[in-house]
Amino acid sequence: MKARLLGQLAAIFAPLSLVTIGGGQAIVAEIQRQVVEVHPWMTHSQFAADFAISRMAPGPGSLLVTLIGWQVAGFWGALVATAALLLPTGFLIYGVTHIWGRYQGAAWQLALERGLRPIAAGMMLAAGWVLLKSLNGGLPAKAIAVVSLCVLLRTRVSPLVLLLAGALALVGVSLIGAGLPHWLQVQLT
Repeated sequence: MKARLLGQLAAIFAPLSLVTIGGGQAIVAEIQRQVVEVHPWMTHSQFAADFAISRMAPGPGSLLVTLIGWQVAGFWGALVATAALLLPTGFLIYGVTHIWGRYQGAAWQLALERGLRPIAAGMMLAAGWVLLKSLNGGLPAKAIAVVSLCVLLRTRVSPLVLLLAGALALVGVSLIGAGLPHWLQVQLT
């Protein structure tokens, strides 16, 4: 059973490793789909919690797969999931770096870079959408997330200030909760 789980972890994360155009954030939506819907190893809430922990912990955001591997198959699951995500890309980048440096500024290289930008942006938007959908707290939490994104895009406000303001706003809405319409109440699941 354990060997089968380890094989499934490797089979999920190794191919995803090769499509991390724009960084690890680009594959969060597919990781969520795989571990919540295809292989029901965790719930939407558990995935959102793991994502939050991986963002708050020091180190790369790819620690998300380490947490998932740990929850699915313990120490060996964490090791297999992490290796499956990091090794294929590492080998690919090692080989591409030599070619890329040799043809710096070539027309095909510039066209490839321009073509990959919208793909990376789309994959990151999909990851954001998946996380927004699985966010606990109902409409107030989602509204706070969208407002925070708009503030981040338009100002230089520290994300820590936005985290504090969002937390205070959500606590405030939950304290007032009974007097608000149902759709505005904080929903904790």
